[in-house]
Amino acid sequence: MKVLVAGAGRMGSIRVEDLVADSRVSEVLITNRNDQRARDVAEQFGATAVPWESAPSSVVDAVVVAVGTDAHEQILAEVLPYGIPVLCEKPIALTLDATNDVIAKAKAHGSGLQIGFQRRFDDSIRAVFDTIDSGDIGTLYSLTMTAHDHTPSAREFIAGSGGIFRDMLVHDFDLVRWLTGSEVETVFATKAVREHFDYADFDDADVCSVIAVTTSGVQVVITGTRHDALGHDVRLEAFGSNDSVSAGLNSRTPLRSVETDLALNSQPYVGFVDRFREAFRNETRSFVSFARGEIANPCPPASALESLRIAIACEQSVESGTAVRVADVK
Repeated sequence: MKVLVAGAGRMGSIRVEDLVADSRVSEVLITNRNDQRARDVAEQFGATAVPWESAPSSVVDAVVVAVGTDAHEQILAEVLPYGIPVLCEKPIALTLDATNDVIAKAKAHGSGLQIGFQRRFDDSIRAVFDTIDSGDIGTLYSLTMTAHDHTPSAREFIAGSGGIFRDMLVHDFDLVRWLTGSEVETVFATKAVREHFDYADFDDADVCSVIAVTTSGVQVVITGTRHDALGHDVRLEAFGSNDSVSAGLNSRTPLRSVETDLALNSQPYVGFVDRFREAFRNETRSFVSFARGEIANPCPPASALESLRIAIACEQSVESGTAVRVADVK
């Protein structure tokens, strides 16, 4: 099986490393706008660099799109007509119309499109999913979710990120749908700039909160910050009539307990790659299985579309100061 990776940045490098390590993959090609960067990554991991201009026409069995969001549509438009499986990092695009267009192209050409929501492949989060899905948790009452970046974003990233809801909390929105097996019905959201004022220049925020309710009645609370002085903190807690479970609470969680009886904050996570490196590896292997026809799509494109819809509903809620019905976001 031959796979092309478009993008030689942090995510592209991770995908190349994991694909090369998969015995089911015979060759990994990598391309990047900066040809030298592609050659450097190819040399580091034993892949083959190909020119950016000719890469989409390379004869391969699958493609990974790991370029910046602004280039997703261009690459997808060129590779989807080949009708081969594609793994695209989130988001597909920053608007519902553009996302729908890509999904329609994938369907028209019979190209399976897997979305890069790596948290689904984190072992601890998967264990929470299994507890809910098996019924062991009983009636699911609520979810509490924490999303705290360690380091604030650079100005050039903020400008094109899409904002704290579309870029950052979209992972949490995907998990809400996946864990509960239902859509989000309403959201009430707030955001603010508390410390890092570069975000204000782009109408973005460094802190936010969301109260959501699913169509099945699960109550959800999400908090997000672009800076955590102690480290990168992504956790969730699920509360039900039979059990209460958490994911992401361990000795590396960047949190200081004033009771001092929990062994927290030991070698805390320094970023999302550190926190989810094994999840990325699991996700890449899952994509290979999907591309080989061994499993169904573990993260179909509707996950990107509906998570983006929730993010836009949050933006509308901030603007209006009221709760917003997600289904009304068209």
